[in-house]
Parts: sequence; C-alpha cells; structure tokens
Amino acid sequence: MRVLGFMTGTSLDAVDMAVLETDGETIEAFGPAGERKLTDATRDVLLESTRQALQWARGAPEPAIFAEAREAVAREHFAAAEAFIAEHGLAWSDLDLIGMHGQTVLHERPKGGVVGRTVQLGDAGLLAKLTGRPVAYDFRTADVAAGGEGAPLAPIYHLARARASGLDAPLAVLNVGGVANVTFWTGGDDIAAFDTGPGNGMIDLLVQARGAGRYDAGGRYASVGRADESVVRALLAHPYFEALPPKSLDRYDFSMEPLDRLELEDAAATLVAFTAEAVKRAFDLMGAVPSEVIVTGGGRHNPEIMKALQARLPTAVTAAEDRGWRGDSIEAEAFAYLAARTARGLPISFPKTTGVDQPMTGGRIVEP
Repeated sequence: MRVLGFMTGTSLDAVDMAVLETDGETIEAFGPAGERKLTDATRDVLLESTRQALQWARGAPEPAIFAEAREAVAREHFAAAEAFIAEHGLAWSDLDLIGMHGQTVLHERPKGGVVGRTVQLGDAGLLAKLTGRPVAYDFRTADVAAGGEGAPLAPIYHLARARASGLDAPLAVLNVGGVANVTFWTGGDDIAAFDTGPGNGMIDLLVQARGAGRYDAGGRYASVGRADESVVRALLAHPYFEALPPKSLDRYDFSMEPLDRLELEDAAATLVAFTAEAVKRAFDLMGAVPSEVIVTGGGRHNPEIMKALQARLPTAVTAAEDRGWRGDSIEAEAFAYLAARTARGLPISFPKTTGVDQPMTGGRIVEP
C-alpha cells in the first residue's frame, strides 16, 4: 500500500512528510519526502499546550487548550500535505493510508508500579475528513496502558530500513532529535532500543532562554565554547542513567539549572558533551560494539555533536545520508511504516524496545 507518514518533533520546527510503498514488513519503494515549517500560530499553541501539560495533575481534566491544539495540528498537517502532494504530482486518492504521529506535549515513563502517561495531539478524525483517506494514529497509548514505555517506536522501522539497504548486523541506528534514542540490531529479528538521554532539546531550550535564536545552527555556539566537565558529571548523576533499559524520556526531564553559571558558548559545548557521553553510556550499558552507528535526526546537522559522538563511541559514526538514507525523513517514514503495520494488525512495540511483556499491536485507524 502507498502510505503518507507525518511526524512533528518536539523541536516544534516543521511537519515532516514521507511516502512509502510497504506492506508493513518489507519496503517496496520510497516515495517523495519533504517538510513544511510550522506556522507561528500553531507553534505558539503547542508551546502553551506543552507548558500546561507539564503542570497537569493526574486525574484532573485535560487542559482546555488541548482541543485547540488538536485542531491546529490537523489543519497544519493538511495544509502541508496539500502543497506536498501537488508538488509531486500526486492526489489524495493515490494514497491508501495516512500515518499521523501527532505532537507530543507530555511523556512520563512508568515509575514505581504506576503506568506512564503520553500525550500526542492531533485530530485524526478531522484529518481523515479533510483528506478523504483513512488515518492511523494514537500509536503509543496501548503500549503505555500495558505498562510499556511507549517509546521508542521507530526501531522496527530501523530494522526494515537497514534490510532495505542491504546492511548487516551488528548495527546501531541513533536518532538525535529532541531526545536521543538508539536501536541495536544484533542479528535476525533481534532489536533492542531505548532513549539514551538528551538530543537537541536541551540545546534548543538553552539558546531560546538566552535569546540567541531557536537552536544552535551548525553548532556555532558550541564550537567556540569549552565543556564544563563538572556540569556534565552533575547532569549524568540523574537516576535515569542507572536505570536498566528499556527506558524512555521527555525532553524536560533534565534540569537546566546547572548551566546557569556558564556563558552561552560554554553551556552549549557542555550540553553537546552531555548528549555524547549519555550515548556512550548507553553503549556501555548494552555491552555492544556494532560495526557502525548510523545517525539520523536533526542532531546530525550539528558538527559538534557528530564530532563528540565519533570521539566517544568505539565504532564508526556515519551520517544517514552517507548510507543513502533520508536523515530528516526517517521518523516520517517510520510512521508511514507503523501505519501499515497497524492496518495489518502487526506488532509495533516489543519487550526489548518498550518493555512490554510481549510484542504488541498499537495505533487506531479512523475512516473519513
């Protein structure tokens, strides 16, 4: 089937889109991929939704702004895809299915026997109505309700993508988004995955808080700063790093306070070191040395992050494009793939990726 996948990351930067032809097992063809920047109006609604989500007590009614955000996300997706499919000579009727992840505004891992919480905003019913196509959505809540982490979900796609490229195990795929996560493929169908620590998210928050832009473009600030290793050690003292995988994070799980005394450049360099050292600890925890680490996500555009990863990891670090992958579109491709698996009733989360007891299906489909 031909599936359009959508992804909007916690950076609140853009709607990413990618078309796959897939049965949810193998990838027959890669269709077009692209992005459209979020409008300021939608971004503002999502920022406020995130702020309120972080203060939302369990058992209390959800913040009223969530309804506004759901509609805004659906309309933003529709507008982005209208231009995208026209640009590539497609029509809505050419698509069999749409996969919409939605915008994450809250993610809490299970703790102390209490199930986690995860919230992705997007009105799938409205999107189905606007496009006239069925929409797969809500990929995480079934896993969380079953005691799983609800993340990461892309690992089964990482396996399919590696096989489509003719790659062999052992292999690692590292996605550096707002949070970084890694998939280890050791052979056969055996995959393990978890969030390693921060990706770009803390650097983005730092730069925004200092009034220096939206993100550290090209690692400009970090490149002239010096990492404060005492602050790195303080950040690494967080109990998350002692927890065994599978495990997951929210981009707001780490305090920015230890960085307050540092100048912007040194703080940015410190967060780069924190990101890379957290990834190294993930490899130490797994005791695995893959033949290669393929890096996807926005973090691979930051040369300082890529240099730090290469310096700290025990194997070759390769940008996605060097393997012919579309590094900015992997997540959108993944949710096209997961949508196809949802349509076929195939599992999307696994004991070694989210911690559920057995492989689980997930996602729901709404018809137009």
